[in-house]
Amino acid sequence: MGDPTVGIIGGGILGLAVGRELGRRRPGTRLVVLEKEGRLAAHQTGHNSGVVHAGIYYRPGSLKAELCTRGRLLLRDYCAQHGLPYDEVGKLVVAVDADELPRLDALERTATENGVPGLRRLGAAGLREVEPHAAGLSALHSPATAITDFVAVAHRFAADIEAAGGQILLGTEVSRIRSGVDGVEVTTSGGPQRFDRLIVCAGLQGDRLAQQVDGEAGPRIVPFRGEYLTVRPAKRDLVRGLVYPVPDPAYPFLGVHFTRRVDGELEIGPNAVLALRREGYRRRDVSLADVADTLAWPGFWRLARRHWRTGAGELRGSLSIAAYLRAAQRYVPEIGVADVVRAGSGVRAQAVERDGTLVDDFRITTSGPVTSLRNAPSPAATSSLAIAEHVVARLGDGDGQHT
Repeated sequence: MGDPTVGIIGGGILGLAVGRELGRRRPGTRLVVLEKEGRLAAHQTGHNSGVVHAGIYYRPGSLKAELCTRGRLLLRDYCAQHGLPYDEVGKLVVAVDADELPRLDALERTATENGVPGLRRLGAAGLREVEPHAAGLSALHSPATAITDFVAVAHRFAADIEAAGGQILLGTEVSRIRSGVDGVEVTTSGGPQRFDRLIVCAGLQGDRLAQQVDGEAGPRIVPFRGEYLTVRPAKRDLVRGLVYPVPDPAYPFLGVHFTRRVDGELEIGPNAVLALRREGYRRRDVSLADVADTLAWPGFWRLARRHWRTGAGELRGSLSIAAYLRAAQRYVPEIGVADVVRAGSGVRAQAVERDGTLVDDFRITTSGPVTSLRNAPSPAATSSLAIAEHVVARLGDGDGQHT
């Protein structure tokens, strides 16, 4: 019997991290990564803010909390080993109004339980010592929150895969998966492939591919576009690191924030507006099939009824830079409309249950020889090396596994 063959669908940071871990932990495995685009890290990995999270937000005991904590340490060491950018610029989570203080208290308890290193509670004077141009009543300071270049990290993972004998096939789109007792047959644009095991790390398309294997329609990916503004050079140094609002626990996104990038730029964003195409980075990007898919899912309508006011506000901010900045200026008042220009955007693959609840944790399922990452939003990039450990450790488990 020959060496086992494992296929990975998706050349983003998660698929490549899993491939790298397989090469390390299971030498002799014949590995093939299938990526539909002509380059790696083309979607969520290449459109995120580059933040390495320290574990402030995630429910203690959840996979997100566990894998973010371990993943940050693994990523920090990996970047140091390979000369990749990794800068602990620190983060402030700022309460600007008194009614936000109870939520900041709750966040402090969560972050403390998750063991966020160096966490400090600051008053108004203390937060201005960290960020002199920031406004607010109180803040949590996380000095270990960092920034990196996740595209560069993904390419380094790819180099590790190839050095271990793995193969990466670009421009190879998967259209069909057939799973049986003797393995998995995959139909691709480059011809058929057969594997003993298959791992689906397909991000925005992950639910569709997973459904071909397990027949489960949900959770369904609902795409949200996040748009960024870039601060002009004259005001770029008004923020030293990262400045975030106190998040609304009923809403899955962290709110518009200020993010220092490893190239020295300062960005504001992202917002969160419904995307009309799963990989639609511009307002004019529309896929009728993707829109129909979203509208056909009962969970979308239940989600919309629950959050339509928030959604309307996000849409106003998308259409008007002045409206967008009104939220941001609560935290750094000196940056105004004349100081910013529109920048890029990303699309978040948010899994939504049939009842309209948002899948809050990572969702990894196993059906026969196929493992699917059904929900892997932020902090998935931070957690990528730890997620890879988790997935590879469970490759021998039986059917029907859910984590």
